[in-house]
Amino acid sequence: MKKALVISGGGCKGAFAGGFAQYLIEEAGQHYELFMGTSTGSLLVSHLAANEINAIKYAFTHVTQESIFSNSPFIMKRKGKIAKIKINHFNVIKNFFRGRKTFGESKNLRKLLANSISPEIFNQIKSSNKEVVVCVSNFTLNEIEYKALSDCTYENFLDWIWISCNYLPFMSLVIKNRHEYADGGFGCIIAIEEAIQRGATEIDAIMLNTEVQQLNRMRSRNAFDLVFSTLDFMGDQIVNDNIKVGHLMAKEKGVKLRVFYTPKVLTTNSLVFNRDEMEKWWQEGWEHAQQSLL
Repeated sequence: MKKALVISGGGCKGAFAGGFAQYLIEEAGQHYELFMGTSTGSLLVSHLAANEINAIKYAFTHVTQESIFSNSPFIMKRKGKIAKIKINHFNVIKNFFRGRKTFGESKNLRKLLANSISPEIFNQIKSSNKEVVVCVSNFTLNEIEYKALSDCTYENFLDWIWISCNYLPFMSLVIKNRHEYADGGFGCIIAIEEAIQRGATEIDAIMLNTEVQQLNRMRSRNAFDLVFSTLDFMGDQIVNDNIKVGHLMAKEKGVKLRVFYTPKVLTTNSLVFNRDEMEKWWQEGWEHAQQSLL
């Protein structure tokens, strides 16, 4: 028997997955040997595997835009409980003048990873019977790649986690091993199929979307809105394909698969990191897990 926890991409919505996973591990007593994450999921899985849940909860519920972006392409203005997001045209133009290929840069996230995932956590997992795997997109080879902690050095694995989170064109495009890499969600938002390929016989998958689309998208107001809408549309199609293939393969291989969704739309812009909202989502994830497992 090999049990896997798989967490999808979803930006700031990862806080919900953290709360949900905390309940599964600490309250429901689930023991996983394989932890797989894409994008924001990759930020969670190392700490979950090492049972350092309070540390990752603190990191997720204290993160800010400045923690992620070294050059943010967004301006966030809040009126009461309503947040309005605009493109920071000055920062975007500044990035292009620097010769960058993206609207923003996320080098601060790489520094945050070094501060939050210690060599001790890395070595603890490496010496255990647990495996942690993150998903990245290789744009040069046009392939999805899965990077296992057991195959990596400490610095390399932090690079792969960072790369898995870099949602283009708003975050950094990373050159590694002479290849261009970005967010794993461009090819695989939730790696159920790969978990089965790696021998999982039971899988709990946390999908950071609602099971049924609950909102129609607003009409695009400008070119940047259109980019968001296009990426969201493509992401939804990838999610549908990942889930369908995962269910079919699970049925074929006799794998017990549980897919958990968010009960509501958490946000329409997953690249805006608001501490108060993420603290609330962590608690909501915990509570939803409790209700889902009754």
